[in-house]
Amino acid sequence: MSSKNVQFDIVIIGGGPAGLSATMWADELGLSAIVLERSGEPGGQLLETYNPIKNHLGIEAENGREMRDIFLRQLAGRNLSIRTGAGVGAIDAARRAATLANGDEVNGRALILATGVRRRRLGVDGEAEFAGRGVIDSGKRNAEAVRGKHVVIIGGGDAALENVHILAANAATVTLVHRRSNFSARGEFLAPALRLPNVRMLTDTVVERIVGTEVVESVCLRGLRDGRTEAVAADAVLIRIGVEPNTELIKGQINTDPAGYICVDSEGRTSETGVYAIGDCANPAAPTISSAVGAGATAVKSIFCWINQ
Repeated sequence: MSSKNVQFDIVIIGGGPAGLSATMWADELGLSAIVLERSGEPGGQLLETYNPIKNHLGIEAENGREMRDIFLRQLAGRNLSIRTGAGVGAIDAARRAATLANGDEVNGRALILATGVRRRRLGVDGEAEFAGRGVIDSGKRNAEAVRGKHVVIIGGGDAALENVHILAANAATVTLVHRRSNFSARGEFLAPALRLPNVRMLTDTVVERIVGTEVVESVCLRGLRDGRTEAVAADAVLIRIGVEPNTELIKGQINTDPAGYICVDSEGRTSETGVYAIGDCANPAAPTISSAVGAGATAVKSIFCWINQ
């Protein structure tokens, strides 16, 4: 379907849990809406979640893809427009318009930003070069592949420590590298990791580069306190240093916090009239499936009242 010069009540950018919730509620309230999703299928961060999901009230799933499929089954039969492979190249917040890579412009009486977040990168040599060749994207998915091998994990939060447990079960050694003295991970993840015999934890340490030929072979580290450098053997590297919001396209058009997250009120309204933001890109405090789904419903109900006032 071509969306060129088509006007909708709501244009939703992003097809993760927040965007899917928003389009369901738009249909529920009789508003025309389109979801613009840049990837080939909806789901957002759910498609990169490989662990069981047991904390979304009313639904459990073995992984994010299964949860996404549950959502899509619930949406089946509704009058929805979800356009995948629709990368947005530009956003005009004042005009509530999105321009796609093919030049189509999609306009809405209201615009909802549900652009989500992405994993933060180290930005060191070798990180991009060895993606898929030692730099892995999931501990759960690669748990068997690291059997008997040496693993380096970078990070100090829940995600990093959770992956220590997952990978240490099979790996010969796991080296956890954290740039700070203290960990931000919860005790339920940290305390057991400290007792694992094949785990080494290096604090006040940063990664200088990831080294290899065809695949990753080692990671070069530098101590922040003493400046000492060390090369640690590594067959696999997992980076878990947090996330950052996908908000570059609206930078300077609406208010964001210093980290780039969109500032919203209790109904998801941004500083620009008619522009809303929902899900992880506007919620650094509680980036969960439940909060994203709730924010989608709240924003659309607010838009319905605004349009019909």
